[in-house]
Amino acid sequence: MLIENVNFVTTKDTVKIAIWEIFDNERTHQLSNNAANKGQNIFLTHGTFSDKKTCLRIAEYLAGFGHHCYIMEWRGHGASSIPTDKFNFETVATYDFAVTFDYLFNELKLTNLHCVTHSGGGACLTMFLIQNPYYIDKINSISMFACQVYGAIVSPKNHLKIVAAKLFTRLFDYIPAKKLKLGPINESYFTMNQWYEWNLHKNFHSSFIKQKNIDANGVKKSAFNSSARQQNVADSEVFDYRQHMPTITTPIYAISAKGDKFISPTQGCLSLFNDFNHPANNNSANVFREYALSHGDLDDYTHSRVLNSRPAAKEIWPTVAAWIEKYAG
Repeated sequence: MLIENVNFVTTKDTVKIAIWEIFDNERTHQLSNNAANKGQNIFLTHGTFSDKKTCLRIAEYLAGFGHHCYIMEWRGHGASSIPTDKFNFETVATYDFAVTFDYLFNELKLTNLHCVTHSGGGACLTMFLIQNPYYIDKINSISMFACQVYGAIVSPKNHLKIVAAKLFTRLFDYIPAKKLKLGPINESYFTMNQWYEWNLHKNFHSSFIKQKNIDANGVKKSAFNSSARQQNVADSEVFDYRQHMPTITTPIYAISAKGDKFISPTQGCLSLFNDFNHPANNNSANVFREYALSHGDLDDYTHSRVLNSRPAAKEIWPTVAAWIEKYAG
């Protein structure tokens, strides 16, 4: 029997974040006495325009193996509270992820954790782990669906689309996701502008962290105070997440969709994937996979269908389950 519970945790900037626990009570009980086949803990999160429903079906599928799944909803999404201040991807990484991982590891005392993300959720996870490198060794595996940060412009047409989207969003101050059938959550210009800027300038720059704020232990706490976040950071001082991506040595399974032509085209996903890899840091376990009819797969997929569709459930979800099993601790 599938059980669905919700818990709320409060970030350092006083936003309530919803964490949904999904598990199969009967399956978990069956595995509890079998140390050789112990269920794993899986953290899942969505991207823009989305809420927990994006991750719910695959979470229920994984729960069928006896795993415990925890879906985090971003601030302003789903059951999480709407903040009074504007926020972007980096805000979610810095505050929402931080309080969620503190809850999972320090309150629930989890001894293993796997991460499954969709789209911007993978970008946020990347920033969070670079900010907090002591969590890297605590994570067994990562599965990223349709994630790219600075590689959407693979053609002049894509460049024009992003410029047009930026101007449209700035004019109306938000993207009407519901009307455009992008998802249930409208996103503000402030949130989306960070994604536009990353792709237009082909970088992964912080919006408020400076280079001097990083050391071997991660980003210093002083970088997160309100006065620091309100300062304009000079280009010469800006913190570049891209330079630190090879420090994430957790095995990554990156999934792209051939039919995803704008948000996360395969070339953009591959660019991000390649920046995680560095021979000196032993990232050789990472795997990249494009799903396409030309590869003998069931669909070319789109940005959403690569995670949520019957063909994905049939041929992609089992590979994620196998990736988790491979790195079960």
